[in-house]
Amino acid sequence: MFQDFVEERIGGDGATLFVRRAGPEGAPPIVLLHGYPQTSAMWHGVAPILARSYQVICPDLRGYGRSDKPASNTSHEPYSKRAMAGDIVAVMQRLGHNRFLVGAHDRGARVAHRMGLDHSHRVAAMAFLDIAPTREMYAGTGAAFARAYWHWFFLTQPSPLPEQMIGADPEKFWKLKCFNQAGGSNPFSPEALAEYLSAFSDPDAIHASCEDYRAAATIDIEHDDADQGRKLDMPLLTLWAKRGVIETCFDALGLWRQRAAQVEGEALDTTHYMAEEIPDDIAARMSDFFAQNPIHAEVAE
Repeated sequence: MFQDFVEERIGGDGATLFVRRAGPEGAPPIVLLHGYPQTSAMWHGVAPILARSYQVICPDLRGYGRSDKPASNTSHEPYSKRAMAGDIVAVMQRLGHNRFLVGAHDRGARVAHRMGLDHSHRVAAMAFLDIAPTREMYAGTGAAFARAYWHWFFLTQPSPLPEQMIGADPEKFWKLKCFNQAGGSNPFSPEALAEYLSAFSDPDAIHASCEDYRAAATIDIEHDDADQGRKLDMPLLTLWAKRGVIETCFDALGLWRQRAAQVEGEALDTTHYMAEEIPDDIAARMSDFFAQNPIHAEVAE
């Protein structure tokens, strides 16, 4: 995977992140953010295509993969999307990218949502894969959503309950959650799957990812409530799975239009893991959207 990509660790804002990157010098920068319980390996099909025309940066989020897993606290603040977004902005700045494009899936798209609010002058445009806004998904929870996204509620239980249960057999839990969310199939390449399972075997990664979800149900919603009335002001593309929960349980476009000023999007005939199921299509859609919404002059702090 990721032939000709540089692999390195770069300091963020409180955590050092593992990063894969490639692309022509001087090309527009795109940062690609992964979801749970994966790593930057999820972009192995999309990133090389985009790297023909863009500088592509694929970090492991804090708490995941080969990135740092900081200690948490009772407020879960170290795993708030605000803290995780701060890492991404710091990494991009250290690479010389003060303004950039964002493609993000699942938890990574929730980090990107917060980044777009906290650092709007940094973000030129964003593409989200298979999410609706976190606060509205919790507020709109019904039986169908709770059954399908049971992990949203299990992972938020107080430590160490989910950590101990997952830790008894991390591989079995990973496959149960992800294969079920992929409609009972395995859409993952052998190389990517091996990386996911290896990363998730680390007890610190299991705990950190639980903290990610605990933060989402608490401090992240507090941050969203404090921003009520504010909208993302950069163009947003949202793509979601026809064979997934966002399509069956939520009005994705309607909800994002409450949270962003410029939104376009549609459902695609995939399951949740669309970047690995149809990478050529996802890369083409991102590339077309970003070409229509290029990076202009930086906005001053």
